[in-house]
Amino acid sequence: MKLRSLLFVPADSERKFAKADGIGADALILDLEDSVAPGRKAFARDAVKGLLGGGPRSWFFLVRINPFGTGLTLEDLAAVVRPGLDGLLLPKVNGIEDVDLISHYVDVLEVANGVPTGHVKLLTVATETPAAMIGFSGYARGNKRLVGVTWGGEDLSAALGALTPREADGSWTFPYQVARAQCLFAAGAAGAAALETLYVDFRDQQGLAESCRIARRDGFVGRIAIHPDQIATINTCFTPSDDDLAHARRVVAAFAAAPDVGTVGIDGKMYDIPHLVAAKRTLASVGEGHSDG
Repeated sequence: MKLRSLLFVPADSERKFAKADGIGADALILDLEDSVAPGRKAFARDAVKGLLGGGPRSWFFLVRINPFGTGLTLEDLAAVVRPGLDGLLLPKVNGIEDVDLISHYVDVLEVANGVPTGHVKLLTVATETPAAMIGFSGYARGNKRLVGVTWGGEDLSAALGALTPREADGSWTFPYQVARAQCLFAAGAAGAAALETLYVDFRDQQGLAESCRIARRDGFVGRIAIHPDQIATINTCFTPSDDDLAHARRVVAAFAAAPDVGTVGIDGKMYDIPHLVAAKRTLASVGEGHSDG
């Protein structure tokens, strides 16, 4: 599942879905949670069911369900786990145990609704509750369906009673920098894609691009968007450049030519196994080779 750009779309807005359909996002996240008013949850569920029955798509079809504690989770799952669904985004999880429980529900619903076993993947918003922040070690044992881990600071700050999670310049305060880092570590431990959180000012393309550059530098491989105008910038920033690809090919070729060594020299610089792993991941992101070490 390619997870470079993922666009949120309110599940109860046919107009916004129609606009998003051809925008170029790798995945659309039809949202049943925060962007849908309580009185429109059932309508939104029915809308998603209708959209799942559509024809071929150029993007992955994801749905953000309502979290445990709302009384809506099982109804959401029963409505949307059917042919056409590619994955679920799980908000406000407290740890891998919540992921495992949803996975078991999906096991049953796939069989009941004629979905190929294991087809529906799971992504988590892994930092939205205080309990989640002290339970990250569980991600090391992974889950067969888990393919992506993202984070967010707004719900966490509300749960903690913070006045704001941001500094005056818009950057995250320290507790939420920790949450971001924990997301990276959890994704790495689970063997899943680390996805940067949304950038709220959709009109600030320069700021978005710089934020994406930093995210990619730190290990994130994609990003969630809240507006269609953000997709092109996100796609560009998380796609390796021609120079990146050329360098990665040189690193891989150098190690292939000397399979019994742990370091190689290229243009006067030494490269070791971690560089090889990174080069393979770069090539795998565009469909070349494979990403293992």
